[in-house]
Amino acid sequence: MDVVTLVGFAAAVLIGISLGLIGGGGSILTVPVLVYILGVDPVLATAYSLFVVGSTSLVGAGTFMKKGLVDYKTAVVFAIPSFIAVFLTRKFLVPWLPDPLFSVGELAITKDVGIMVFFAVIMLAASVSMIRNKKCVDCNENEEVRFNLPLIALEGSVVGLITGIVGAGGGFLIIPALVILAKLPMKMAVGTSLLIIAAKSLIGFLGDISTQTIDWKMLLIFTGLSIMGIFIGSAMSKNINEKALKTGFGWFVLLMGIYIIGKELTSL
Repeated sequence: MDVVTLVGFAAAVLIGISLGLIGGGGSILTVPVLVYILGVDPVLATAYSLFVVGSTSLVGAGTFMKKGLVDYKTAVVFAIPSFIAVFLTRKFLVPWLPDPLFSVGELAITKDVGIMVFFAVIMLAASVSMIRNKKCVDCNENEEVRFNLPLIALEGSVVGLITGIVGAGGGFLIIPALVILAKLPMKMAVGTSLLIIAAKSLIGFLGDISTQTIDWKMLLIFTGLSIMGIFIGSAMSKNINEKALKTGFGWFVLLMGIYIIGKELTSL
């Protein structure tokens, strides 16, 4: 195993640690690690990311389920349109995208560049959410869960589409939707979000099995290391200020998103 591969696998542990520390955000780093360190094709990297994100989120959701911090009714209402959107996106939309996507004069924007730039834009949105850091642990604790069914379904579809294209879990979109639209308490929203992310990511990955050649050995090693990192991060979180960590991580994601956009556009 060469040094670059070792660095990539070490990054998998760090992704898991970040998930364990702040309960999200780490999945946004999976695609860049796979593409820029391990040299995986961007389209295939989004498929791998779905498996990694789905598996690690499932482990995290299990912890919340044991504590009774998952609202299954809300999960179903949100998840059904999200499941449909992410599966159809991976099965049909991504393979259907032309390569190049479009041309401006002699400049051709390839599918790989387009996906990475779109992914970077999602990273910028995620970073703003983490930097603003308006998390309120006690929000909605005493409010009854109320459903705005059309908006929840629409949000689920949008998140599913984004997840299908870029391979990110979309927790930074799901959690605000659950808090605002379903009036879930913050802790309940996080647990419910992890379950939704796990299910839709793994379902989305099923859409890739017939269209992509999967290196199962590499993927399972990477996923296993990421899951190990979750437990490390969870143990570390007891001694680290979550607010400061989340804000710092948000700035890191912001810089990485800017870097990806710059790198991809200068490679044209």
